[in-house]
Amino acid sequence: MPDARGKAVAGQVRGALLVAGTSSDAGKSLIVAGLCRALHRRGVSVAPFKAQNMSNNSAVTLDGGEIGRAQAMQAAACGLAPSVRFNPVLLKPGSDRQSQVVVLGRVDGTVGAADYHTRRAALAHIVADELASLRADFDVVICEGAGSPAEINLRRSDIANMGLAEAADLPVVVVGDIDRGGVLAHLLGTVACLSPSDQARIAGFVINKFRGDLSLLEPGLAQLEELTGRPTLGVVPFADDLWLDAEDSLASVVGHTVGRSSPALGTERLSVAAIRLPRISNSTDVEALACEAGVDVRWVDDAAAVAAADLAVLPGSKATVSDLAWLRSRGLDVALTNRAAAGRPVLGVCGGYQMLGREITDDVEAGSGTVPGLGVLDLWVRFETDKVLRQVRGTASGKPVHGYEIHHGRVVANSDAALLTDGDFGPEGSVRGAVVGTHWHGLLACDEFRRDYLRIVAEQAERPGFVVGRTSFDDARMAQLDLIADLVETHLDFDRVTEIITTGPTGGLPVITTALS
Repeated sequence: MPDARGKAVAGQVRGALLVAGTSSDAGKSLIVAGLCRALHRRGVSVAPFKAQNMSNNSAVTLDGGEIGRAQAMQAAACGLAPSVRFNPVLLKPGSDRQSQVVVLGRVDGTVGAADYHTRRAALAHIVADELASLRADFDVVICEGAGSPAEINLRRSDIANMGLAEAADLPVVVVGDIDRGGVLAHLLGTVACLSPSDQARIAGFVINKFRGDLSLLEPGLAQLEELTGRPTLGVVPFADDLWLDAEDSLASVVGHTVGRSSPALGTERLSVAAIRLPRISNSTDVEALACEAGVDVRWVDDAAAVAAADLAVLPGSKATVSDLAWLRSRGLDVALTNRAAAGRPVLGVCGGYQMLGREITDDVEAGSGTVPGLGVLDLWVRFETDKVLRQVRGTASGKPVHGYEIHHGRVVANSDAALLTDGDFGPEGSVRGAVVGTHWHGLLACDEFRRDYLRIVAEQAERPGFVVGRTSFDDARMAQLDLIADLVETHLDFDRVTEIITTGPTGGLPVITTALS
């Protein structure tokens, strides 16, 4: 992939657009990715931008920075490698009241919910500079808002929604999720809550996740335009195949299946219980398993489900010690240690790997000192202030593997067999019986490693009828990006959208007067 510097294409559309949403998970990330991919396929140099993201699903850039996973996915849609330019501020919640702040890819302290209003003002110039730099280097920049622009209590210090649009003179399109119900009220109410100057930037609406007969919705769209003076630029249908690279933990719901179950190639299937930790991070690791034929991955939080599955996955965590205590409070620790004792497969990734060890010393994230782990791996971990952030390559069973690391914990002792060999640092990960652990995220996205591991799991789980397929995870991800672009090009008035990007805010639109404004 090229780096994060674009090359201008003469005669193409130029400008920028902010895609806002009526709520979190309304479809902003999807629409941004679709617009980026569609423009890229037409030869336009385009880049994504999210001024401020709040997510524990993150990716590592080539230079060892950290950004939201959705922005890494959007970069791929543009044919670009991930860069800190695309997401200059990332908040990683460690509790309900406190988040780690990542600025231009690097940890820059922690902040409480009430204190962040002051901190945001200091970050505004960084956001403005990065967006200006991208606009100079690319024909088009598609910006993604955060949460909802109608959070008027936050407007004064906003750097991601209407505050960004005002500072950079951007037109805005608002996306609403009709699958949740009440989308017309959400769209109308979002505009009505804004000040007249902010309302003037709203150029139109997009309705996402539509099912059913469009003719039944069209009268409502006509009325929405009468009430607001703004058109609905398109209605994007619900697509079951769009599930990879989830933006945040809203997609990791207990009891829900990850992806879509596909027919088994053999006579048996494999069941995977992915433990839904309260502060789960990089939940996308299990998506590669869910892409495989005959593999059913489900988010769980109870001991019975962990005991019943063929494979139990303990994923990453932004609050390792706290989530370990939660495991114990629900009896999940016993279910995992019983599996290990019985020789039944368990996989731990990053924070989950650390939990499987003998001991964790954490004076950094939790300030808890030394606490016992689950004790199924001969592993001792100590948290350090500096976070490990790097893309990694190595070998496993003689085959090339790659991934990325994001963690404060360091392995200080490990007497188990190594899972793989890191090309720079030697042995990495642990294998003890049927228990496997690694600090590497993205390892399961390596096709040959994943297939070999599933064969081992099937043998350990006594599923001789399970047959591993030939899925290419990279191909599946790119196919999804092209599907998103197809949906955007087919169901949006794409010419109108590019006109909005080019002309910017036009003014002269009606103002909805309310008591709030």
